Amino acid sequence: MPSLNLTPLSSLRLSTHHIPSHSLIPNTQPHNHPLYIYRSAFPPSTSPSALESHLPTNGISPQWRYTMYSTTHYHSTTHEVLCVYQGRAKLLFGGEQNPGKVEAEVGAGDAIVVPAGVGHRLLQDYGEGGGFQMVGSYPKGCSWDMCYGKSGEEAKAENVKNVKWFDKDPLYGDDGPVLWSKEKLEGKGKSEL
Repeated sequence: MPSLNLTPLSSLRLSTHHIPSHSLIPNTQPHNHPLYIYRSAFPPSTSPSALESHLPTNGISPQWRYTMYSTTHYHSTTHEVLCVYQGRAKLLFGGEQNPGKVEAEVGAGDAIVVPAGVGHRLLQDYGEGGGFQMVGSYPKGCSWDMCYGKSGEEAKAENVKNVKWFDKDPLYGDDGPVLWSKEKLEGKGKSEL
């Protein structure tokens, strides 16, 4: 089984972003958990199979290898863990028309924790190293849905606040950013609240 060589937490570059609800996309507002971007959490040469072997040790079920859809969507039933193993891309979080949206460039070695309700889409695949690819994962026992911030999805948007938060950090286990207090997060990295 391949092992995952994680960047020590003391050296992890982290950014967190609280994204306001906009139109019919709930984003981080209902539950107040930010979008997390772990920069260079693992070596860019890490294989997808190493990620797929490691994540279940923290209660996360890898389900696919793919890029990101180019249409803004969110999940109302689960949080999502994305581990980039190939290429580089620009992603958009929060919805195109949202004044509080976040555009972020990510690349191999980065991980993103997308809380339930956060709109996300691919803006640009830079085509490096064969194209942008991620391992997409979800907490064990959760199944994802596809929501687009359209009329008729109000009940799903309302459900976002009821999605259970992580018991362990998806990468680091018993200690890690998704378990940290707001104060510790603000002291650790770039936080946009």
